[in-house]
Amino acid sequence: MPRHIAIIMDGNGRWARKRLMPRVAGHTRGVEAVRGLIRACVQRGVGHLTLFAFSSENWRRPADEVSFLMQLFMRSLQKEVKRLHENGIRFRVIGDLSRFEPGLVELVRNAEALTAGNDRLTLTVAANYGGRWDILQAVNRLVRKHPQRQDEFTEEELAAELSMNFAPEPDLFIRTGGEQRVSNFLLWQLAYAELYFTDTLWPDFDDAALDAAIASYRARERRFGRTSEQLRESGQGGDGHA
Repeated sequence: MPRHIAIIMDGNGRWARKRLMPRVAGHTRGVEAVRGLIRACVQRGVGHLTLFAFSSENWRRPADEVSFLMQLFMRSLQKEVKRLHENGIRFRVIGDLSRFEPGLVELVRNAEALTAGNDRLTLTVAANYGGRWDILQAVNRLVRKHPQRQDEFTEEELAAELSMNFAPEPDLFIRTGGEQRVSNFLLWQLAYAELYFTDTLWPDFDDAALDAAIASYRARERRFGRTSEQLRESGQGGDGHA
C-alpha cells in the first residue's frame, strides 16, 4: 500500500455540465467524493493523503466561481473538522494563505491545532498552492537563514523548507478527469512518484477507482535508479515496493 497518495481532483465542472447543472454543483458533489476517499484511505492504511484543492492559477476563474469555492471551503471546514478529529485524522493546509479572508485563515489554523496530535491519517489540502512557488519560498527561506552559504545548500536542506516537509514524498500521484499533466503540483516532491491518470471525473471517483489506481501502483517496479537485478538481490524487487 502506498504510504502517501497525492491527487489532483479534476472534472467537477465537466461532471456538472454533463448533467446540465451549474459548475458549482460539481464542486459540491466533489466534496462528497473527498469524504468517501478519506474513509477509503483510512480503511486501506494509507498514512498521508494530499489533495490539490485550489491552485495559484485558479484565481483566473470567474469571480463568482472563486467566491463559491472559498465559501465551500469554509463550510466544509466548519462541518468536517470535528469528524476528522474524532476519527484520528490530522488536518494540514499548504499554500500561500495571504490572499484568503481572515476568517478562513482562522478556521484553517484552528483545525490544524485541534488535530495536531492525530496520526491515523494526515490529510493535507493544497490551497492557493503552486509547486514553483513552493520551491521559490524554500530557497528564499534558506537565503534568509544562511546568507553566507548561498552556494552551498544541499537537497536535504531545501527539502526541509518545502511545504510538505512533514510528510514522506508521494508514492502515488493520481489525476482524474482525463488530463495527463501535473499542473504545477508538488513539483519537487513528485520526482519519484508513480503517475496514474484516469478519465474518471472527480465526483465519480469512488472506492473502486481508488483500488484500480493502487493496483496499478502495486504492479510497477520502483527502482529509484537501480536495476531489477539489484532489487531482487536486496529482496525488494517484483512487488512494486522498492
